[in-house]
Amino acid sequence: MRSGDSLPPGDLPRQFASRMELQATLRQLFPEAPGDLSPIPGGRRAAETALAAIDPLAYGRSRNHLDGAVTRLSPYIRHGVLTLVEVREAVFAWLECSSQPPQTATKLMNELGWRDYWQRLWRQLGDGIWHDREPLKTGHAPERYAAALPADLLEARTGLACIDGFAAELHTTGWLHNHARMWLASYVVHWRRVRWQAGARWFLQHLLDGDPASNNLSWQWVASSFSSKPYLFNRDNLERFSSGRYCRACAAATDGTCPFEASYEQLQAELLGGLPC
Repeated sequence: MRSGDSLPPGDLPRQFASRMELQATLRQLFPEAPGDLSPIPGGRRAAETALAAIDPLAYGRSRNHLDGAVTRLSPYIRHGVLTLVEVREAVFAWLECSSQPPQTATKLMNELGWRDYWQRLWRQLGDGIWHDREPLKTGHAPERYAAALPADLLEARTGLACIDGFAAELHTTGWLHNHARMWLASYVVHWRRVRWQAGARWFLQHLLDGDPASNNLSWQWVASSFSSKPYLFNRDNLERFSSGRYCRACAAATDGTCPFEASYEQLQAELLGGLPC
């Protein structure tokens, strides 16, 4: 059925001549929805292409860098287009073909294990993943955290090039590198002092790979309600793993107003009241 054909009430078209036709149809059906389609293609063919391109060795060496060799398989895993078993078997096949020792794939296999772990916890905890698993270790009472995200963050106009860049990328692509997710979550909880649940809902609203298990429990890890300490970052850390791309274009990085321009000891004293970081 083409998008121009008549549809039964409540049904939606399923076949399109092009991605542009799909986007035009969605704009017609959902005029209130902002933005364009994500550049991430869906479907089994795209998933198999991404799976065939994995390089566990390069992943292990560079995965923490924004331009590193990450797999970008998470949207396909999230929606059941690929299974964790398929990804595991692809890693084994890569090891066999490349003649690399098994330890070269350790980092990637660990990430598959974490994803499985989050899912098992979700099955056990249910809606409990929306509640603090442990008390916060930030030195601040829960009531000191705001319930909603500030407008300047949602509109990507905080004036911080990194944070605004992450927010804009989240909204326009539906995907963020894991390190960017951690930085953004840390900023929300520890710099803006907003409840992690508000940030978790924000991510789930936009992320194509957003599932409550990995999302919520990772937010809790950053917030320290599911970890031994809060996760903080500073400018040195951000510049190292982003190749300085944001700081070069950020006024706050040159005028002395960057909130991340500090040692971890200074951030600890400022944000956590001197608690161990």
